[in-house]
Amino acid sequence: MSRIGKNPITVPEGVTIDVKEGVVTVKGKLGELTQEYSDIEIKQEDGQIVLERSSDKKDLRAKHGLYRALINNMIEGVSKGFTKELELVGVGYRASHQGQKLDIAVGFSHNIVLELAPEIKVETVSEKGKNPIIKLTSHDKQLVGQVAAKIRAYRKPEPYKGKGIKFVGEHIRRKAGKSA
Repeated sequence: MSRIGKNPITVPEGVTIDVKEGVVTVKGKLGELTQEYSDIEIKQEDGQIVLERSSDKKDLRAKHGLYRALINNMIEGVSKGFTKELELVGVGYRASHQGQKLDIAVGFSHNIVLELAPEIKVETVSEKGKNPIIKLTSHDKQLVGQVAAKIRAYRKPEPYKGKGIKFVGEHIRRKAGKSA
């Protein structure tokens, strides 16, 4: 049996879950998320959700763990939320925001201006002597990760000096430069 799929999901207070044919809807204090599902049976029992599959076919085993993880992330998202932090490493690299527009300067001739989805809250921190930090917060884990990856893709960290946009806490594998 799936190690992830067989674990029950505990539903915290203030979170309501509605299971209708093929769609799970999770509502909480931070928002509402929906997810389609198939071939898996979802049962609600006294503050817990249990997912069951009908047989041991390979695709059903995969979906069992997948849907359990997705529903757990939805519950965690609407109750606590998810945050990703990006750090801009490099001389002259800057970030600022105005509403839902993120403006980053990372060494190109023009600044990059991104219009972010309304579900994402953006915050930029610029302290003297420290690298600028972009904080992305939302109730949707997939959306936060996708937007963070898109921002990072504009200037990935390079291995020689470590300049670029990286996640806070990410380790950059460094290479030795030319040997004279």
